[in-house]
Formats: sequence, structure tokens, C-alpha cells
Amino acid sequence: MFDLGFSELLVIGLVALVVIGPERLPKVARSAGQWLGKLNRYVSQVKQDIDRDIKLEELRKMQQDMKDAAQKYEIMAGDLKREAEAVVEQETTQISRVMQAMSVTDGGLAMQEYEKIKAEASAAGEANTPGEGEALPAPADMPATGAVDATSPAGLGAAEADSRPAPPPPRVARAPDGSPDGSAG
Repeated sequence: MFDLGFSELLVIGLVALVVIGPERLPKVARSAGQWLGKLNRYVSQVKQDIDRDIKLEELRKMQQDMKDAAQKYEIMAGDLKREAEAVVEQETTQISRVMQAMSVTDGGLAMQEYEKIKAEASAAGEANTPGEGEALPAPADMPATGAVDATSPAGLGAAEADSRPAPPPPRVARAPDGSPDGSAG
């Protein structure tokens, strides 16, 4: 607080001894010490209160920063979710187009198989049904297809129209003896 050296304290002590007198000086010194102790405690308490308020304000600011960051990440997660749902919807639409185009070429067998797989997946409650994150897998006996070009006939791209598989040969009824027309030979 005050910059008092030994010489200043000695002068104050001599003046107090002359003014107050030797019999009352110890009582005055004791009460002055008590007042100085109370003053020091009060000053230190005010310092602690100020430090506590500063730390509390820093914590509030940090809490607000964390809330802002969490809100920003929630918004980003929502945007990513919407983008993912749009991509899944687009891919599901493309798969449906391919399946419809394949059903035109194979007499509806591919579409029936696709509907059967969709029904099994929804009955089993699997997480890979369309609209929940992933598209349905194509059956193993179906050929792999690329991207769908909606501008060409039947939803097939020009490259796919030339390379699509030939339809299966027609089924011929056979007689019990194994010959196609029932005659032995």
C-alpha cells in the first residue's frame, strides 16, 4: 500500500509516544493493529471477489462459445443428413429406372425379383431399405448396370443400350421322355 521505510515508522512512533503518552500507547497500537488486520482481510476479500467474478465471466463466455460451436455443428450435421438423403433418393430412383428398363427386356422377371427383395427387406426390418440410408442390392443373377441416362429410350444410356444382355431363350415345354415334341428319337 504505502511505501513506509524504517525511518518513517520510527518518526511516527516517536510522535505517537509524545502525543498519546506511554500509558495509552500499547492500547492504541493494539487497536491500530486490529484495524489494519481488518483492512487487509477486507482488501483480500475484495480481490478474491473480483477474481471470482472475472473467472465466472470467462466461464460464461467459454460456455457461450461451446453452445455456438455445438449449434454450428448441429446445423452442419443437418445439412449433411439432407444431402445424404437426397443422394440416396436419387440412387433409389436410378435403381428403379434400371429395374424397369430391365423388366422391359426380360419380360418383367427383373422387376418381380426386385419387388420380392424389397418386400423381404421391409419384412425383415433391415436398415438398408431405400430411404433409410442405402439402396437395395441387385440379385446375383442380374447383370451389373451403370448410370442411367434418362434421355435415351427406356432410361438406358447409349452405351448400355448396345451392351445390354440378350433376353433369355424362350422356354420350351418338354414331354416326359425328354424330347421337345414328345416323339422318341
